[in-house]
Amino acid sequence: MPGINEQPPFKVLIIGGSYAGLAATLNLVDLCQGRKCRFNLDENDKAPEHKVPVQITIVDERDGYFHIIGLPLAIGSNVDASIFWKKFDDIPALQSPDISHIRGRVDSVDCKSRIARIVQSTGDDGHKIIEQKYDYMIACSGLRREWPSAPKSLTREAYLAETAESVQAIENAAAGVVVVGGGAVGIEIAAEIKMLQPQTKVTLVHSRQQLLSSEQLPDEFKAKTLELLTESNVELVMGARLQDTLLADDSTAAKFLLKLSDGQELYADHVINAVSRFTPTSSYLPKEACDPEGYIRITSGLQFSGDVPNKEYHYAAGDLASWSGIKRGGAAMHQAHFAAVNIHQRMLAELYKTEPTFNNLVAVAPMMALALGETAVGYFPTMGLSSGDEIRNMFFNDDLGYGICWRWMRLGEDTEYKS
Repeated sequence: MPGINEQPPFKVLIIGGSYAGLAATLNLVDLCQGRKCRFNLDENDKAPEHKVPVQITIVDERDGYFHIIGLPLAIGSNVDASIFWKKFDDIPALQSPDISHIRGRVDSVDCKSRIARIVQSTGDDGHKIIEQKYDYMIACSGLRREWPSAPKSLTREAYLAETAESVQAIENAAAGVVVVGGGAVGIEIAAEIKMLQPQTKVTLVHSRQQLLSSEQLPDEFKAKTLELLTESNVELVMGARLQDTLLADDSTAAKFLLKLSDGQELYADHVINAVSRFTPTSSYLPKEACDPEGYIRITSGLQFSGDVPNKEYHYAAGDLASWSGIKRGGAAMHQAHFAAVNIHQRMLAELYKTEPTFNNLVAVAPMMALALGETAVGYFPTMGLSSGDEIRNMFFNDDLGYGICWRWMRLGEDTEYKS
């Protein structure tokens, strides 16, 4: 067996550079460099005895990491918008010889040959096709979401222009803002706008009689959300569907006239359609890897479980993985942590003939925390229903969780590298 210095590095392809992708990358680099991984808080666990040469390539269409949880705040605040997008080149933790980044999208993956076809951006709307050979792959590309659930932009500069336009529209909405859609995104957007612009009339329109109607969460959580929104002076129109948005006539100072299914008419200067629309980004994978909706079938160890070759070398984590529970940033990072540990165990077994010990996911019950401006509400099976400053500080603080995620992944720290 070759010595560790002669062993060519394991090539790991990570598709997606958001919560799951960065968590997988940094935990795996920790382990391969002979450290306890950054998400392991068990004081009884020891650092790995052996180092493992590794070369990790992150592929993402964006030029940086975006704190997508913070978008309801970013669309109303230029200051927060600027903080929430960090170019990959400006994230200290990623500046390691073990980590590289390709801005582009994966067009196809051949699981048998373990080769990915990547459409790489070359700037000015140009691109080139490259083929990337890998030993292990983790699919972390998540869901394709529409604005305002996610930015349309792929570069920081375009994103800042996009959010600045939104901020200006909200600040100039003398006749009020209407947010359409009473899911998590719409609720948080309405609450954050009202917090930022307390003088502005903010109305949330939802087609059902109950907020969060598509989520398998307790009625008491949904009722508490409604109560706190009302207390924050967000106006609510329930059980009515938006049928048409028209330019208002000269008899009113408002820009838009909204016609609802129950006959109501609303006037506003700015309308935000927050009805959730999202699709899995798994089109680059063989259809056998995915369920009928496009989510990747995985084992509890995060490996592909569909009928594809070399499934033991293919993993998925985050929103794209078919697993129980509501899609959340915390769950994505947790899954990525386990995927990194399990891949590292396989690498050690291959190099040193050790017996691998794998981490396995457990079934996850529905749970959620919602930021509601100056307050927050949460439901977790172990905690039950709770709201107020405790929940806001635990999950969001003043920046919709940006600092919490940044510190948890330790993105601001240089990744130690020892040759």
